[in-house]
Amino acid sequence: MHTQILNSLRLDNSGVPIYVQLREQILRNLGAGMLDRGDQMPTMREVAVALKIDLNTVRHAYDELERLGAIKLVRGRGSFVADPPPALGVRAQAVQIDNLAKQALAMAAAAGIDPAALADRIRTLAKQKE
Repeated sequence: MHTQILNSLRLDNSGVPIYVQLREQILRNLGAGMLDRGDQMPTMREVAVALKIDLNTVRHAYDELERLGAIKLVRGRGSFVADPPPALGVRAQAVQIDNLAKQALAMAAAAGIDPAALADRIRTLAKQKE
């Protein structure tokens, strides 16, 4: 599985920071089911070597993924796909949705993508997943 994740990672010169590109690609891969809950992630060093980037850049992406609750870093053992968080209350979920939407809008703006087109694509993808 590590190889599948590593092979799926691609960096570009879009102006989006490398750690953000890496974080978003890993989130997409996790969302696509490349790894299940509890599965071990590629090590930070494996990712850095595979992409020929600085280890601190990978660490930054992994730290962000942990902050988002997508992975769990276990000192001395590695990084693992996290269990989904417990259900949030209505107010907390609304705040989380708002923050995620703002993040998506900022990324769209940085990439020169129309927010309405992004929203349409999200709706389409959500319907496909059902």
